[in-house]
Amino acid sequence: MFRGMALALPEVEEGAHGGHPDFRVGGKVCATLVPAKGQAMVALTVEQQARAMEEHPGMFVPAAGAWGARGATMVVLARAKAAPVKTALLLAWRNKAPKRLLEAWPKLRAEW
Repeated sequence: MFRGMALALPEVEEGAHGGHPDFRVGGKVCATLVPAKGQAMVALTVEQQARAMEEHPGMFVPAAGAWGARGATMVVLARAKAAPVKTALLLAWRNKAPKRLLEAWPKLRAEW
């Protein structure tokens, strides 16, 4: 589910780092998949992270350390529901997409 949703976003390409798949837009990582831990990561802002955790407790948790303090948010895949994951991926995509893509896809918006 997660991989398919990530790759459905405009110009997202799958790569790898740290031994697991990542998803990039404009060369920037917007999400990663960590199958061995049953988790994925979405690159949210601190505000988006707080809202995601408030509205979907247990599904979204901060990443460890400084990454989590800056908004990197883990998705607990066993608890994941499609609609909030899609929202989180779209927000992460918007956070990392180059301006030209945001202008080309103005209707791709999401909010918690």
